[in-house]
Amino acid sequence: MELTQLELTKNRVKFEMKGEGHTFCNALRKELWNDASVDIAGYFIEHSLVSEPKFTLQVSKGDSKKVLLAAVTRLEKQQKQLHDLFKKI
Repeated sequence: MELTQLELTKNRVKFEMKGEGHTFCNALRKELWNDASVDIAGYFIEHSLVSEPKFTLQVSKGDSKKVLLAAVTRLEKQQKQLHDLFKKI
């Protein structure tokens, strides 16, 4: 995955995620909505064959970058738990 920053302010961040599709974007979007400070969390893909997802996050309080990093950390923890469960099978 390669990230390209399109916009960064204290309460808003926009970036493009090269090499990703709906799977990771949906997981990230859903996890961000678990944070009460999130006003906007979403992405769009202009054309699934030739364009990359563009993600937008806007928060009402706090720092948008910190909120994003916290959500990614929570996703990593969930992924590790899932990995450990599959190892037991």
